Amino acid sequence: MGIFEWFKAYNDNIKQVENKLVKDGNDIIEIYHKNKALEEEIQLRTKELKQANQTLLTLENVWDMMNSSKPLSSVLEAIVQSLQDEFGYVYSCILQKQKDEDGDFFAYKTFLHNEFTEQIDNFLDEPFYSKKILINPAGELSHIINGTKGSRIYKFENIIEEVFPGITPSAVQDIKKLTKTKCFIARPIYSAKELYGSLMVFSPRPEPKENELNFLNIFGRQIELAITISNLFDTVKKQAVTDALTGLFNRRFYEDAISREASRALRLKQPFTLISLDLDHLKQINDTYGHTTGDKAIVAISKAISDNARSIDIPSRVGGEEFSIILPGIDAAGGMIAAERLRKTIEETYVEGPEHVTASIGVATFIEHTADIDELIEMADRATYYAKHNGRNQVKLAQSTSEISWQEIAVEAFVEILEKHRIPFDEEIAKKLTTKLKSKNTKAGSTSTKDILFKVADTIYSFGKVHYQKGTMQDKLNLATSIAKKLSLSKSEVDKLKVAILLYDIGTMALPQELLNKKGELTEEERNLITTHPVIAAQEILKPISTISDIIPIIEQHHENWDGTGYPFNLKGEDIPVTSQIILIVDSFYAMLSERPYRKALSPSEAIEEIKKSEGTKYSKELTSAFIDTVREEGLYDLY
Repeated sequence: MGIFEWFKAYNDNIKQVENKLVKDGNDIIEIYHKNKALEEEIQLRTKELKQANQTLLTLENVWDMMNSSKPLSSVLEAIVQSLQDEFGYVYSCILQKQKDEDGDFFAYKTFLHNEFTEQIDNFLDEPFYSKKILINPAGELSHIINGTKGSRIYKFENIIEEVFPGITPSAVQDIKKLTKTKCFIARPIYSAKELYGSLMVFSPRPEPKENELNFLNIFGRQIELAITISNLFDTVKKQAVTDALTGLFNRRFYEDAISREASRALRLKQPFTLISLDLDHLKQINDTYGHTTGDKAIVAISKAISDNARSIDIPSRVGGEEFSIILPGIDAAGGMIAAERLRKTIEETYVEGPEHVTASIGVATFIEHTADIDELIEMADRATYYAKHNGRNQVKLAQSTSEISWQEIAVEAFVEILEKHRIPFDEEIAKKLTTKLKSKNTKAGSTSTKDILFKVADTIYSFGKVHYQKGTMQDKLNLATSIAKKLSLSKSEVDKLKVAILLYDIGTMALPQELLNKKGELTEEERNLITTHPVIAAQEILKPISTISDIIPIIEQHHENWDGTGYPFNLKGEDIPVTSQIILIVDSFYAMLSERPYRKALSPSEAIEEIKKSEGTKYSKELTSAFIDTVREEGLYDLY
C-alpha cells in the first residue's frame, strides 16, 4: 500500500471514530434531557398526588362535618374555606338564588372575612356581602339562572361589575392589580333538581388546570349534598315540631319554647305576651257542615294566625280548636293590640260553609302578670274562658287569681264539666244548668251567682245519688267557711275551700249506682273502688280544667286521716292540707246525719259525739275543737 493510500485509510478511521463519538454524545444528551423531563414529570405528579391526597383528606373532614349536628351555614363556610386554602384562591364564596319584586338575584350565602374583602369594601359604599346581585339577562352570570351546567371561566374584569354591584369601571383595573386576581370561576349548585345558587372562586391564575376543575366539581357536589342533607334534616325536624293539619308548631314545641322564652325574659328582664285562642262554635260547625268543614275552619284560623305573626313569634296549635301564640318582647298593651288585630282578621276570614268564623282570645304577659309559666298559661286560658262565656268573638286581658272571685272559678268549672260531658249526666238537664250558669252575674259578691251555684251543685249530686246527704251545698259551704275562719285561714285559702266544697264529691258520679246503694257489707274490690273516687275526681274530671289546678290537691286528699289511715295516699298529720281536713270533717258530719242503706241517720248531737271520738285519729285536735266551737256557736246541735 502506498503512503497516500495509508493516509486516506487512516483519515477515514478517524472520521468514523469522530462520527461515533458525536453520535454517542448526542445520545447521552438526549438521555439526559429525557431523564430531566422524567424527573420534572415525577415531581409534578408527586405534587399533584400530594395535593389530591390533601384535598381528599379535606373532603373527608367536610363529610364528617356534614354528618355532625352543625348548621348548614357552618358546613358551607367550612367547604369554601377549605377550597380556598387548598387551591390558593384569592377568595371563594357561595351565592344563593332568590327572587323579589325586582326579579331574580343572588345573595351571599357564605361570607369569609379576609384581606380580599377589606380591599373590595374600600371601593364600595357598603359591605359587598350585603348587596343584591341582580341578574342581567344579557350579563355574564345569566347562564347560571338559565340552567347552564358545569363550571364556567370568566376574565376577572368581565365579571367584577356584576359580582360587586355599585363598583365603578375605573376601579376595576385597580382591584385586579391590587388583589392579583386573574380569573373568576362559577359552578352552579343544584338542590332537588332546582337551581340553588353558585359556587364562586377568584383565582390568581389566568387558566385553571383540568384537575383543579375536577376538584372544584367535587367540592360543588359536596355543597349540593350538604344542602340536601340539611333540607332533609329540616323536613324531619319540622315534621317533629309542627302540627300536620295547620303547619303551626305543635304542643310539644310550644311547651319547650315557652320555657326557653321565660328563661330569656327573666335573664334580660323583658316581658313576653302569651295569646290563648279558641275557635268559637267548632262543635256546631262540625255538626252542621261536617268535620271536613271544621278542619277548614281550623286551617283558616291557622293561616290568619300565621299572617299576623312576626318572624320571631311562636304560633302553635295546642289542642283541637285551641291555639297559643308567644310574642317575645311584647308587653300587655302591645299584646292586646296584636290580639284584637288577630280577632278582626279571623272574623273577616271566609270559610266555605259557615262563611265566617270567630274566636275568643285571652292575653297574659310574663313578668307583668306573673313570673311563673304555669300560672301564666292558666291566666291566659282563664281570660279566654271569660271571653268565650261573655259572648265570644272578643279579647280579654288576664286578671290575677286574687282579682277573680271564687264564684267565677266555680262557674267555669261546672260549665266545663257539663259542656264537655266529664260526668255521666242527663244531657237536657246539663244544657239547662249550663244556660243558668252562663246567664248569671259572676262578679264577686253577687248573691244570684251563689244561689245558682248551690242549686246546680245540689241538682248534680242529687241526680247521681238516691240516698243524698242531709244538708244543702250552702249548708256545707257555710259550715266549712266558719271553721276555716276560726282556724285563721287566709282569704285566698278560704276561697279555694269554697270552690273545693262545691266540687269535692264529683268523683262519686263516676261510681256505679248500685255500689252507692248497696245495703250489705262491701267487698274488698268494692271498697277499693270507693277509695278511688277522690283520684277520679282530681285526675280524670277536674285536672283538664286549668283554672282549678290549685284546688285539685284539696279535693284529692279530702279522705286522708290525721293518723295516716286514710286514702288514697295514706298522708299523715300536717302533710294533709288544712282545707282537705275541713272538707273531711264537714262531709263526715253531714254523712252521719243522712240515712244509709246499711244504717239509720244520726242526730246532730250524736254525730258530733262520734266526731269527738275520732279526735287525734281521723281529725286533728285543733280541727275538732274548731268544729265543735263552730257548731255550738251556729246552733247546729239542734239542726234537725
